[in-house]
Amino acid sequence: MTPAAPTAPSTQLGLAFSSVAHSFSHLFTLLYATVILSVEKEWGLPYDELAWASIPLFVMFGAGAIPAGWLGDRWSAPGMIAVFFIGLGAASIATGFATNLTGITIGLTLIGLFASIYHPVGIAWLVRNAANRGRALGINGIFGSLGTAAAAVIAGFLADRYGWQAAFIVPGAVSILVGIVFVALMRTGRIFDLPHDLAPTPPPSRGDVRRAFWVLSVTMLMAGLIFQSTSVGLPKLFEDRAGGLVDSTFGIGLLVSAVYLVSALTQYLGGELADRYPARTVYLVAQLLQIPAILLAVFLSGSALVGVAAIMVSFNVVGQPAENSLLAHYTPPAWRGRAFGAKFVLTLGVSSLGVSLVPIIHRLTGSLDGLLMVLAIFAGIAALFCLMLPADRPASEAVQPAE
Repeated sequence: MTPAAPTAPSTQLGLAFSSVAHSFSHLFTLLYATVILSVEKEWGLPYDELAWASIPLFVMFGAGAIPAGWLGDRWSAPGMIAVFFIGLGAASIATGFATNLTGITIGLTLIGLFASIYHPVGIAWLVRNAANRGRALGINGIFGSLGTAAAAVIAGFLADRYGWQAAFIVPGAVSILVGIVFVALMRTGRIFDLPHDLAPTPPPSRGDVRRAFWVLSVTMLMAGLIFQSTSVGLPKLFEDRAGGLVDSTFGIGLLVSAVYLVSALTQYLGGELADRYPARTVYLVAQLLQIPAILLAVFLSGSALVGVAAIMVSFNVVGQPAENSLLAHYTPPAWRGRAFGAKFVLTLGVSSLGVSLVPIIHRLTGSLDGLLMVLAIFAGIAALFCLMLPADRPASEAVQPAE
């Protein structure tokens, strides 16, 4: 029987595993962005050709979100998280045993499919169990950024030291082990699902729900395009314009990791701001601040480029807790998994078009400067649409304690 309210340990365990799963969802989908540099040298294939293998991964990363969210709503959110851990690990190990580009493409596609489970299921589960949504989303967001940061350094280290195959096999084994522990905690009743929000908010008007839905659809798509394109393109951007700082795949991975480690701290800040101030305002300011940072990156190289890239990514992720808070506020709890699924179809699936811009622009121009210009335009569009969101009350007025 599901308990009526979570105990403190169960809430903490839920946040812990949700955060680990968030980090894994980004880590596994971005291993190839760094591994590709080693495969390029070992197989003698051009970067542009190898880069296309990751497109199905990102398509599945988004396309699987709605069915995953539906299963999380109708079946079991913790059950889906267990499938996430074990399936993701198995898919990653299979990719490590690939012997040609077709095998890598199939393996990456499966990674995208299982990785698609986390965002619609895990975030909806987290929101349902959170007393302070913004703070919980901020902490969870830190782990997402840590996963993005760790992907480059883990992939670079394992590829340089043991071969590119190890960069998939070792993390895959770890994910399966975590999944086994998670299942054991579920079976003993220490992790469970909550049927209602721990901290419910007053329902918005039907008109506000409709307006928020179509406005957020645009802003989330733009933010997703920026995040996906940046996370995939940074290793190549640093190789082209910051290569003098390092001399190996591992070194480039360290630079990318440093960028996302810095940005991870801003996720917590974004969560605190979303709890203290109107989420709409926090979200708008985050979009506006991205524009000058992205444009500045076009003209820089070396350590200056790395520093500005950290600022650019930080502004992109600082608005994510506010974005998720807005989506949760305008969605009935029973539909939240599907709502987050729809969000991540946009931000992770449709935005995979942004990932395809990386090889296309690099092939046409020989650099990624054009990509940065396009991303600045995306940020401007997001900011304009943020202005159309319904007026948001401060959390102190909107959030009522659970009865």
